[in-house]
Amino acid sequence: MTLVYRLIEVLAICAVTYVSWRVLRNIILKSPLDNIPGPSATSFWKGNYGELFHRHTGWDLHAKVGQNYNSVVKLHGLFGDKVLYVFDPKALQSVIVKDQYVYEEAPSVISLRMLVFGPGLLSTLGDWHRKQRKLLNPVFSINHMRHMTPIFYRVTHSLRDAITAQVKGGPVEVDILSWMGRTALELIGQGGLGYSFDDLVSNTPDEFGESIKALVPTIFSVSTLRQFLPFGMKFGTPDIWRRILEYTPLQSVQKLKYITDTMHQRSKDIFYAKKAALEAGEDAVLQQVGEGKDIMSILLKANMTASADDRLPESELIGQMSTLVFAAMDTTSNALSHIIHLLAEHQDAQEKVRAEIIEASDGQDIPYDQLVELPYLDAVCRETLRLYPPVTTVFRRSQRDGRHGGILESNRNKAIWGEDALEWKPERWLSPLPGTIAEARIPGVYSNLMTFIGGGRSCIGFKFSQLEMKVVLTILLGSFKFSLPKQEIVWNLAGVKYPTVGRASTKPSMPIVVERIRKE
Repeated sequence: MTLVYRLIEVLAICAVTYVSWRVLRNIILKSPLDNIPGPSATSFWKGNYGELFHRHTGWDLHAKVGQNYNSVVKLHGLFGDKVLYVFDPKALQSVIVKDQYVYEEAPSVISLRMLVFGPGLLSTLGDWHRKQRKLLNPVFSINHMRHMTPIFYRVTHSLRDAITAQVKGGPVEVDILSWMGRTALELIGQGGLGYSFDDLVSNTPDEFGESIKALVPTIFSVSTLRQFLPFGMKFGTPDIWRRILEYTPLQSVQKLKYITDTMHQRSKDIFYAKKAALEAGEDAVLQQVGEGKDIMSILLKANMTASADDRLPESELIGQMSTLVFAAMDTTSNALSHIIHLLAEHQDAQEKVRAEIIEASDGQDIPYDQLVELPYLDAVCRETLRLYPPVTTVFRRSQRDGRHGGILESNRNKAIWGEDALEWKPERWLSPLPGTIAEARIPGVYSNLMTFIGGGRSCIGFKFSQLEMKVVLTILLGSFKFSLPKQEIVWNLAGVKYPTVGRASTKPSMPIVVERIRKE
């Protein structure tokens, strides 16, 4: 115990020394970014970050940067650091694709992810990351998505039945955000891990799901402390640091440790149960949720047959599990919630997409190849992901000279998308896009957008996310009408944006009036 306290004391001294060095360095040394225009710092310690990451004012700063400056802007970071805010296509091409191994994610981000998720895809860099991605890429192929479609429909039918039970007496306000979160967890559970977290009937929350939901807000509450993680992680493994955190008196740190331990233990339990089933033979696999068609079952089989050089150790396979759930849950559920919110606001668009769905389905589940080609449904999804991406900012740190941020303001750049770039217009995707979009060569992996990033760190599961959104929307829009509630719904900026009722509330929630329109 005494040794741990002494170590904490030493680390505190090191932290103060580290901050002092950064502050003095930024005061004394000139930066190559000094002559780049940008807004003034609002705080010496936080720079522009206090405003940029605020759940309300952050939107205003993004808009000010996007409309009042060129596409390469200087911002002020912590302790006087200078940061580039970039949404110029050529610069993004360099940062995200061409020189992606020069511009890696910030050490503070990677260190925290390693501590939280273990050695999964989000926590690794360079050759280590490429090796993991090489094994994972085929698992997210279109062919595998096609085989997963029945799983998605089965889960979404349960969602429809659960909402039907709530509205059988007539139109009623339903917290769509909560249902989308539960559904996204169950879809990545069954489709990703071959495991059921939530039957969508009982109201008992799953501990793993609740931990994932609480993770981003908790990380934001320790955003200053995480700046020191890269320095500290040089002197110990993640396991040692978890032990040290046990004696850290900050409530936010203890909450983060609890979340991390919960996710890690559940991932281990699921992994070893799945491994045992694979070793027992095909009959045992067929008895599991997903019947061996889920991502982790396919990954485990691929890992068993991979060469010794390509094979991943168990610790890295387990690390992928919490990573998959985290990456798939809040982003897709909040994107789905935003689509439903917009369709409740634009009743003409809702009727148009519903008519398309009903005609295509004829009372049956729409097959994968037909579903992904529905033009207006696809346009609604693309336009929402363009204008309202779940994640607004990604950070990269140059290994040579300074820091750069690849910014999703690219999606709303009027020089590329036209003067109506700030308007939600699904119809823009039903006609040829402006030539400026193709000419810009935006390096995103999806529809000339930066929503799923690009290059070697692009979102590996974007096809999974697209399929999930379209399956859920076809079932819900074919069964229910959505209308705006009396309360104002406000979207808050965060690591993953989220809605609340009004500006004062901090509780994620999105009540929408739901009315049943047809019996099943």
